[in-house]
Amino acid sequence: MHDAPPPVGREPLSAGLKQRHLTMLGLGGVIGAGLFVGSGAGISVAGPGIVLSYLIAGALAMLIMRMLGEMSAAMPASGAFSVHAERALGRWAGFSVGWLYWFLLVVVLAVEATGAAQIAHGWLPAVPQWGWVLLFMIVFTVANLAAVKNFGEFEFWFAALKVAAIVLFLALSLLAVFGVLPDTEPVGLANLTGQGGFLPHGWGGVVSGVLAVVFAFGGLEVVTIAAAESDDPARAVGRAVRSAVWRILFFYVGSMLVIVTVLPWSSMRPGTSPYVMVLDHIGVPGAGQIMNIVVFVALLSALNANLYGSSRMVFSLAERGEAPRGLLKVSGGGVPRRAVLASVAFGFVSVLLNLKWPDSVFLYMLNAVGAVLLFVWGLIAVSQLRLRPRIEREAPEKLALRMWAFPYLTWLALAAMAGVIVLMLTDDTTRPQLLWSAGATAAVLVVAGARELRDRRVRD
Repeated sequence: MHDAPPPVGREPLSAGLKQRHLTMLGLGGVIGAGLFVGSGAGISVAGPGIVLSYLIAGALAMLIMRMLGEMSAAMPASGAFSVHAERALGRWAGFSVGWLYWFLLVVVLAVEATGAAQIAHGWLPAVPQWGWVLLFMIVFTVANLAAVKNFGEFEFWFAALKVAAIVLFLALSLLAVFGVLPDTEPVGLANLTGQGGFLPHGWGGVVSGVLAVVFAFGGLEVVTIAAAESDDPARAVGRAVRSAVWRILFFYVGSMLVIVTVLPWSSMRPGTSPYVMVLDHIGVPGAGQIMNIVVFVALLSALNANLYGSSRMVFSLAERGEAPRGLLKVSGGGVPRRAVLASVAFGFVSVLLNLKWPDSVFLYMLNAVGAVLLFVWGLIAVSQLRLRPRIEREAPEKLALRMWAFPYLTWLALAAMAGVIVLMLTDDTTRPQLLWSAGATAAVLVVAGARELRDRRVRD
């Protein structure tokens, strides 16, 4: 049944996304609060070596996206890696990775909605936090129920603002490094070589930094899901993957390099944005509020992208009989409205759990999806190992985008992910997350296996 890739036809979804939408979606989907605020935790454990941590984590993400881009350009589908896993390994793999990724998106959606509501509540305390959450969920549900080009426009401008903020930050920081700004002196390399040197905690600190930042690259996958709704999916996904990965690596690594050059790494405070600290240091007025606005937009952008990605994933599952068939209802404009409503409904339940029980019920849910991204990435790599020879044999002309040094770099990526898992097991702070995620993955695999056995009995 899965010996060869099935023919790929146009799905009943709209083709309203343009190349500029996909390119900015690839950039915006991964530039979020994890970079603007969470990067401080990585700097505190790795020092200036965080630059190497981001290079290592970014290289892994780049390899995964290259594999995914290769398969998605050859076989574009709204389910992306879930469809590829099914073609490569069987229904159990497509079912498992699809539902786990959907669960990941709708749970993380709650974190984003709550975080954005906390910022907005600080600006207008008269509106309760739950009121802001409700407003955001309604606005983005309406945007996703309308034509897909509306989603694309939202993401385009959200991502454009984030990219502009990072470019401006990099420019100001470089001017500060060279002492060009008023009341500044050239920094030189003092902050990179002082305070214990470039690797104050040795390579162990770099490795700890990788654990702290690797999951910040999650979100790039959505661009391959969205490519199925463009005019030329094969060409669009190839261009989006090529441009997004290199630019994101530049933004991430470039940001970390200027941060640890401008400020001593030991001055970083957990929970405080390194970007705010740098802007304050070089005398930008209202730096805190400026970054609040950027983080606010980043959270809403991620919320919008996750709602879109989750709805298309569950729609793809329904297409393949792995989710209720009622979710296949598509509007006249090619929008899977029931899939959108199902995703936002569960997302809203997650938000309520986060507001009511952030340190108990919701924390368990968040831990259960915390390391799921590694399972998704692992199946992407295994799927590419299986599908690449098959495509070369049966339809080599579809390989418009090829994985570098196949199969060696694919195996290297798998080994790197195995290494991350081992490191998480040995780290007291990440072990609970890994174990909870392993439990959630095992539960879904059990359900997938039971379905396979049931189907075999029916066929027999």
